[in-house]
Amino acid sequence: MAAQTNPVVETAPPPKRGMTRNQRILFFATGWAIVLMPFLFWWSTWFGRGLTDRQITEYLHDDKKPRHIQHALVQIAERMGTVHQSPSNVEVKKWYPDLIRLADYQVEEVRNTDAWVMGQDPAGQGFHEALLKMLHDPSPLVRGNAALSLVRFGDATGRPEIVALLQPSHIISPVDGKVIDSDRQGTAVHQGGLLAKVAASGSPQPVELRSPIPGRIWSIADTGASVKAGSEVAVVNPATEQAWEALRGLYIVGQMDDLSAIRPYEREVPEIPDHLRQQAIETSKAIEQRAQH
Repeated sequence: MAAQTNPVVETAPPPKRGMTRNQRILFFATGWAIVLMPFLFWWSTWFGRGLTDRQITEYLHDDKKPRHIQHALVQIAERMGTVHQSPSNVEVKKWYPDLIRLADYQVEEVRNTDAWVMGQDPAGQGFHEALLKMLHDPSPLVRGNAALSLVRFGDATGRPEIVALLQPSHIISPVDGKVIDSDRQGTAVHQGGLLAKVAASGSPQPVELRSPIPGRIWSIADTGASVKAGSEVAVVNPATEQAWEALRGLYIVGQMDDLSAIRPYEREVPEIPDHLRQQAIETSKAIEQRAQH
């Protein structure tokens, strides 16, 4: 007699639980946040976003957020550009005392923007004097921007600072030590960007070397290299925009002595864009023509 076997009963798998209503809301909210947060950050930091008169006044005094001050300054500059075409924009002058006040503000980026803005109105009361004082600013970029703005006042006092904008920046080690981290040659760097770290004997924290200008690393010490205090660690060439503005300024006030700083930008090399090379050529011609008269 054959053994009796029990039939196999197949059981259906348990039904998958779908997301609850709260879970769906959380899922979609997270998705929107991922998309929306970068936009909100861009929107809050974009200087082209229009501001009301009240917002400009508030932003100019927002010491907790220097970028708000810069945003207000850029908006003022845009209004200054149309001040002579539209009588309604004459009220922009109510912020002129703030522009003079910010000439010695503690944040370099604010002073730099402020120097540029004051150059938009050569008739601005007190601007000429403020810009002349900014030629002694500790920042080379602030001095350069002040010098460029003075050109619009018909004042070539800052010409040496404009020439300096064409020169590479040499970054020096303040201590004896060893390079424990360094960026790569040819890398683009922004103002204040970290170039290298130097570990000094007896110091628990390495010294950070940062670029004083925006530009591109021309040369830099390798990681592991030993350096002496006062020795060169890196060289940063000026950013294209900075060099172009300097060449435009020298087109008007440049002298024969400045040609040695201009000639390198006339070379046909990949590092020099065509529009920058052409500006250098035109600037040299303008200087030579002035010297003949």
